[in-house]
Amino acid sequence: MSLRRYYFRVYGALILVAVGVTLVGAALVVTINGVRQQAFLEHHPEPLLGWLAQHPRAVEPVNARTPSSQLRLLPRRAVSLNDVARERLEYGQVLAQRRGDAVYFYRLAPDAGVLELRAKSPYRHISELRAQAFVYLAGRSGTKDPMAIGAALGAYVKPLESAGQLPRESALTRIADGGVAYHQPRPRDAAYSYAALSNGTLVSIAHPPPFRYWSWPLALVLAGLVAAVMGGVVYYLLAGLHWRLCGIEGAVSRIARGDLDARVSGGGDSMGGRLADAFNRMADHIQRLVSVQSEMIHGVSHELRTPVARICFGVQMIEDCDDPETLRSQLGAIDRDIQELDELIDEILTYARLEQGGPIMAAQRLDIAEIVDQVVEEQQSIRPELNIAADIPPESRTFAEADAEPRYIHRAIQNLVGNAARYGNERVLVACHFDDQTMRIDVQDDGQGIPEENWDKVFTAFARLDDSRTRSSGGYGLGLSIVRRILYWHGGQAFVGRSETLGGACFTLVWPRHQPRNPQGGSSARTEDPS
Repeated sequence: MSLRRYYFRVYGALILVAVGVTLVGAALVVTINGVRQQAFLEHHPEPLLGWLAQHPRAVEPVNARTPSSQLRLLPRRAVSLNDVARERLEYGQVLAQRRGDAVYFYRLAPDAGVLELRAKSPYRHISELRAQAFVYLAGRSGTKDPMAIGAALGAYVKPLESAGQLPRESALTRIADGGVAYHQPRPRDAAYSYAALSNGTLVSIAHPPPFRYWSWPLALVLAGLVAAVMGGVVYYLLAGLHWRLCGIEGAVSRIARGDLDARVSGGGDSMGGRLADAFNRMADHIQRLVSVQSEMIHGVSHELRTPVARICFGVQMIEDCDDPETLRSQLGAIDRDIQELDELIDEILTYARLEQGGPIMAAQRLDIAEIVDQVVEEQQSIRPELNIAADIPPESRTFAEADAEPRYIHRAIQNLVGNAARYGNERVLVACHFDDQTMRIDVQDDGQGIPEENWDKVFTAFARLDDSRTRSSGGYGLGLSIVRRILYWHGGQAFVGRSETLGGACFTLVWPRHQPRNPQGGSSARTEDPS
């Protein structure tokens, strides 16, 4: 998964979460505010309706002074309420019910029935009723403290020093006519009523603030919801990566302690899954390299022992030899042993370079048919007693050019043809099949062939399948392993089977005709081991 794709995936998930949080938050706000508004409607008029219920005689004159409201005292049987509502009335609570565009308030009067208030604008109407009730009560109480009267009705009353403190001139006109002036600066601000007492004192009646849709507790609830949801999403996104990294850390610790079988479970298309897959491939490669190193140490020690022993024996013979002919013979044998050691070291270095991460593959456009012809000519000159031939049809020569590393692809073909020449009886055939996509070379001989049960072992380093494949026949058990790795780094494979044409062994090389291009514009071979 590319960074852009992963980014859009995470970004899209966060957008979906944000939309979900918005919808849930909106539903939560509507639900909470529905409860808050209902509670406000029932608690806001409580002091006023409680006082009117206790003083039913004041209902008529107060209602007459407030034409915007409909306040009346009804018999209990005239009010249709459910059992829960009636029980709440019995406990002295105020009921608020919406019916159309109006709100109905109910309060139980101890001896007179049920007090009903109908208001289309509850806050203003209740504020005006409160002000009229204050004026009525202050006029009847005489010298009673007006602030105490206002507090009993749920308002704060303050005397004014002059008419200049009124909000506008029309308020003074209304007060002079015996009325009450109502003023609310803004819809979300608390309202004020202005009236004149019987002694001529102007007073300001500050009503409780109206219902506010937004409040600090509600904002804190929404902020907590957003923080909790986003925190949960971020935790979920990071938890998988965290546990994956912990698993990789544990596997690294186990490998550091020598447990090369340690692997990370999981996988998938996520970043953590791809990291786990890459780690497992790396661990497989390290384990294989360690295994190859152990095999090489064992194989090299075995292969070096014989020529070194022969050289030591030859040196001892030279020390005790006086015959010039025997001396020349021993020196020749030592020279051959040294040459054999040099060839063995070259094979080992090549094999190690191919196994431990791969060589620098500078693939070029080559004529593979020309390389095959060259190898066949070289091997024919070395073994003139054999018939070594190349079979390259004209249609295959049309697609003979392919991307390959010259030195290594020549080495692979040479190893197979030389191997077939060593074990063949009379004939070696190199059959080529090239097309627009694939290069295939079959190297066949008419020897004894390889038993099918040994086909899986033939490409193993230092492997010797039977007594006929010994040093007397040539080779060190590395040639086919080198061929396999060369083909791997070219993105292909090497196979072994039985030749239907000659009856002996048949080794097949298959690799793609075109290699991937590197950023510099050239062809590049594979850079990662799948094993």
